[in-house]
Amino acid sequence: MIKRIHTYMLQTFLPIFAMTFAICLFIFMMQFLWRYVDEIVGKGLSMGVIAELFFYASFQFFPMALPLAILLASLMTFGNLGDSLELLAMKASGISLLKIMRSLMVFIVALAIGAFFFQNDVLPWASVKFYSILGGIKNKSPEMEIPEGVFYKMDTSSGDTYNIYVQDKDYKTGILYDVTIYIFSGSNIEDATVTVADSARLQSTEEGSHMKLTLWNGEQVGTFKSNSKQRRSDPKHPQYRRESFNEKVVFIPYKNDLERTDESYLSTRHIGKNLSQLIASVDSMDVRIDSVNRVYGRQLHRTYFNAVSEDKRNDTVFFQQVAASGCAPVDIDSIYASLQPQQMVRVAKEAQTHSQSVVRSFDTRKEMQIREYKDRSYHEVYIHQKFTLSIACILFFLIGAPLGAIIRKGGLGVPVIVSVIFFIIYYIIDTFGQDQAKASSWIPWLGVWFSSLVLTPVGIFLTWRAINDSTLFDWDAYKIGFVRIFRKVSTFLKNRGLISREALLTARRFISRKSEDN
Repeated sequence: MIKRIHTYMLQTFLPIFAMTFAICLFIFMMQFLWRYVDEIVGKGLSMGVIAELFFYASFQFFPMALPLAILLASLMTFGNLGDSLELLAMKASGISLLKIMRSLMVFIVALAIGAFFFQNDVLPWASVKFYSILGGIKNKSPEMEIPEGVFYKMDTSSGDTYNIYVQDKDYKTGILYDVTIYIFSGSNIEDATVTVADSARLQSTEEGSHMKLTLWNGEQVGTFKSNSKQRRSDPKHPQYRRESFNEKVVFIPYKNDLERTDESYLSTRHIGKNLSQLIASVDSMDVRIDSVNRVYGRQLHRTYFNAVSEDKRNDTVFFQQVAASGCAPVDIDSIYASLQPQQMVRVAKEAQTHSQSVVRSFDTRKEMQIREYKDRSYHEVYIHQKFTLSIACILFFLIGAPLGAIIRKGGLGVPVIVSVIFFIIYYIIDTFGQDQAKASSWIPWLGVWFSSLVLTPVGIFLTWRAINDSTLFDWDAYKIGFVRIFRKVSTFLKNRGLISREALLTARRFISRKSEDN
């Protein structure tokens, strides 16, 4: 009998789980397409490249689609059983809810173990492939990548180099404002052409082999390339050309081949490492950070006590003694007061220049250490993320199965609404915690496990309510529990003289009257 129920539960759950997983994965893939459609369309990509990109992108959404599918499938499975009274018949025959859930729990645990190996082995490989292709697509046509306020270098297939400076950029229309372009032919700087325009637009052609550069209201100054021999023989009298235009269109030959980002570089990042590699990287980072901190500390001491004689500047024991005593080895104020006025000015300027140089130096080192700590935080976050998917699968099953048994509503209506609500709560909490962990505002393990710590009591509470056949929305049961808690608290306060007997009786009569009215 029990074996038949286990087989029946698996036969009921697995098709629903496969359907919900496919739907969830499709929804996330559509979100990905909506996000990157501007970078994919119009770049002359082959269907093979696009299919490969979507294949590797699907792996990125497994950690989100899998828990949501388990939650939705468990809600629908037990909701359908409750709606058709099959769950009631099983309980009436003496089978508890835990025994009914046993076969599915074994399957979810096995799925969680597989999810760990997926996070540890498959996802790093897929992430390297995905970001390699995506980086190549972003760099294939640079019209969307031109930054503001800095020179952007663009090499063409004809050997010319375009250095483009844009003061402002309209991201909706793609119009570039206050544009300056330096065009170099080969390595000869003398063959440079300078173009200045009020506005411009850079677009890819349909075939993807050229970039269409449209310029408005500008001028172009350069030398005649055909006069290069004369210019080399008579460099003092080169021939220049100047052109003013209201609108000018230039077609720039551009490399049509997709140059992917180096996978070896991505493999050294946190996204391309498995658990053992991440742990080894964190250990090496700890050693490097401690070593650098010690070096910076000694340099800071030497900078602070730079008035010490040369023979003692490298004396570590001396610096430890001075740092422990908290007093300077020389009286700098008395030395400064003994100087002439001109010497004071010179010494003050030199001291100011030196102090600013020292501050800039240590600010740079501080930024380097901050980046090192941030990189370490990312590595530690990814270490804990290897386990979060497995725990999320079990946690969402412990929420979905009891909740479906309590609600007893099948179909796609109520289960979808409840699943979306729980998943949104989980996603918001998880994103917030991981952002805090990556920014080193929280301890990494706390930020990664924060969402699980919040939802675990919910899963335990729902499982307890379902096992005891308690309805979730039985307000009378909550009222009785509230009255019991109130009586215990009021008796505790009365025994310690923190509340008067008259106030206690008044509060009890008010609660009793409200309970009778309801």
